Amino acid sequence: MGAASAAPSQPTAKTYNYIVVGGGTAGLALSARLSQGLKNATILVIEAGEAGLEDERIEIPGCRGSTFGPKYEWNLTTVPQEGTDGRVWVQTRGHVLGCSSALNLFSYDRASAHEYDGWEELGNPGWNWDSMRAAMMKSENFTSANSQFYTGSEGVGTSGPVKALINRLLPAHQAPYFSVMINMGTETNLEFLNGNPLGVLYSPNSLDPTHYSRSYSANAGGLLSPSILENSGIGRADVLAAAGTTQLVDLPGVGENLQDHVRIQSSYELKKNYTGCDRLKYDTAYAAEQLQLWWEGKTSMYGYSGSGYTFANGNQALGDDGEERLVALAHEAIGATDHPVELKKLQWLNDTTVPTGYGKDYFTLIAAVMHPLSRGNKHVNASNPSGHPLIDPRYLSHEYDLRAAIEAIKKCRAVALSEPSRSTWGSEYEPGLDVATDAQWREFALETTLSIYHPVGSCAMLPREDGGVVDPTLKVYGATNLRVVDASIIPVLISAHIQTAVYGIAERAAETIIKEAPR
Repeated sequence: MGAASAAPSQPTAKTYNYIVVGGGTAGLALSARLSQGLKNATILVIEAGEAGLEDERIEIPGCRGSTFGPKYEWNLTTVPQEGTDGRVWVQTRGHVLGCSSALNLFSYDRASAHEYDGWEELGNPGWNWDSMRAAMMKSENFTSANSQFYTGSEGVGTSGPVKALINRLLPAHQAPYFSVMINMGTETNLEFLNGNPLGVLYSPNSLDPTHYSRSYSANAGGLLSPSILENSGIGRADVLAAAGTTQLVDLPGVGENLQDHVRIQSSYELKKNYTGCDRLKYDTAYAAEQLQLWWEGKTSMYGYSGSGYTFANGNQALGDDGEERLVALAHEAIGATDHPVELKKLQWLNDTTVPTGYGKDYFTLIAAVMHPLSRGNKHVNASNPSGHPLIDPRYLSHEYDLRAAIEAIKKCRAVALSEPSRSTWGSEYEPGLDVATDAQWREFALETTLSIYHPVGSCAMLPREDGGVVDPTLKVYGATNLRVVDASIIPVLISAHIQTAVYGIAERAAETIIKEAPR
């Protein structure tokens, strides 16, 4: 991250002022800011994975997804998920310098202002839209301000170390998507980073404009932080006892409140006169040509990373009747709970501002449930405490989540069937136009809905009595000088990719630590 970055090496000192566990999105951003603000401090960053600094697959946008797998992942999975008939879900987490920000699909956005304000309303003074916006802006250098895709420069940072832009390449088959959404009544949003993401937009990517390569912070993360605490004797008594660990701090919230976005998709075979990213896989001559263009800094399919997004509330996506049915289902699913996280999700639901085919080209419409009601847990494995944790997000355990996914995929098909989008494809590859009844849609959702890999909440920043693990300074309750700084402190899942929020959390943590440091 800027001048503070350094080559990986073995530790040389016996003691350090600060030890950061995890050289990922938050960990490297935090350590960089600490080294800049506390120039005489000694800082050790511990990363279990490889450096990955020379792997072009990490850097090149067109190679996104190719790094998923054993080399750069922890290879985590869930326990069988009861809500999806026992299906085991993949839990992608980076095992490389940069962690998940080195493997993600480049999306770079923000949630609505009131969602960050919700953190403060849940009992965290000073954590709100104003403070998080300032922190997120501090980390970023958004180079597409004052353009045809983004009006002005309000709400964006232009001098931070992490670069972001709106991709210069818009494939011909994607342009109709914007027309369809506008024809369906969705407004174009040209200021989506400034607190209101609703609308159809050209979403930024975390790319360096000088060469269209990945720009990222090169922590253990939302799934692994609870294991570190539990293996250190901090957590729920029965969990620690089962693992043979002596309890030092009774903190039942560790590993609980796990939340994640879920996604569902439909895919379409493009007509012959359209070129998609799939051609890079099966046409070696085309791939070589495009790779050379990328190396020369020219417009190339290898520089493309996706850009067409729509953020919609229930009314915009489903209309009055559809929204009312889902909201009623959500209230029924939540029941008489008084947990603040559940109540906050219900409040947001009513808010008005917020096998692969080979040799052919496809485009995919992906829909996500932004505020799923399912909350699960993640705990140390009692039979192997130093191994992979037991992860149970309880995906689709609420009927609301499943119904929302079904309605979302129906909306995807409606978009694909609308002109001018309909003229770009020949057949629906997934799920297939024969899927039409409620029972068929339900089966498709149960079999194919996936995680977007945005786990949050398992070390929640909440009052201790509400299941919190850290206080507003991110210190672990009952411990001394131990902080959690990553996505796991986010108390309630936001309606956005979490990368910018994690950078903002790291910036705020660094400011607090520097302010509290002895002089």
